[in-house]
Amino acid sequence: MSEFRMASFNVNSVRSRLPVLRRWLEECPLDLLCLQETKAVDADFPLADFETMGYRAVYRGEKSYNGVAIVSRIPLEDVAFGLGDGETPDGETRVVRCRCRGAYFVNTYIPQGKEITLPDYGVKLRFFARLRELFDREYSGKPVLWTGDLNIAPTDADVTHPENKRTHVCFHEDAQAAYRDVLSWGFVDGFRKHRPDPGEFSFFDYRVKGALERNIGWRIDHILATPELAECSRDAFIDREPRAWERPSDHTPVVGVFDL
Repeated sequence: MSEFRMASFNVNSVRSRLPVLRRWLEECPLDLLCLQETKAVDADFPLADFETMGYRAVYRGEKSYNGVAIVSRIPLEDVAFGLGDGETPDGETRVVRCRCRGAYFVNTYIPQGKEITLPDYGVKLRFFARLRELFDREYSGKPVLWTGDLNIAPTDADVTHPENKRTHVCFHEDAQAAYRDVLSWGFVDGFRKHRPDPGEFSFFDYRVKGALERNIGWRIDHILATPELAECSRDAFIDREPRAWERPSDHTPVVGVFDL
């Protein structure tokens, strides 16, 4: 076993965020990085830029919308996209899966849901259910790390002013219940294992003036591990620094450190 450093980062356009990624990966080198909301069709994904930085990548995306990738210094096996259930939409630009160092990684970008009165919210709830079905179908008894922008703040400790957000699609009780149902498949919150205190956030809305400085945010980006992987977890933290750099994403990376 050796130290294995991974992270999840919703970049809100991988091409726009290349300067941030270059700087951050130089300062915080990783073995594996899960990206969401890459907003680039496959032909436009900046693979050469990552290769210059010493990383290979697997990816699937759409123009100006969705998109997931896994960027790694280590060879990836069993790469697959989507939920694999034949249901439409198939989630190919929202889910990428692989095996690395004997563990299975599932990188997801859960639909945001827009408003609880809209059909999009039902799609979000169904997406969680489909993920649970995927874990049942393909990962029973296997060491799994489920990560990504899950668009859910699970508890009051994971959002500023929870009393104002009960009907928000990322905080509504039905969405929290759908998330907990997947969590109950056998996942441990890797971040909370090491950081139990409230007030640490991974998303700071562009529209809220001084959100980062005032610490007004949401913890909606997660690192979740099956118990055997959680036992190997040595640290987890949110790196706020990239959110303060020039032309940042509205999210900031969540980092996990394991012995793998």
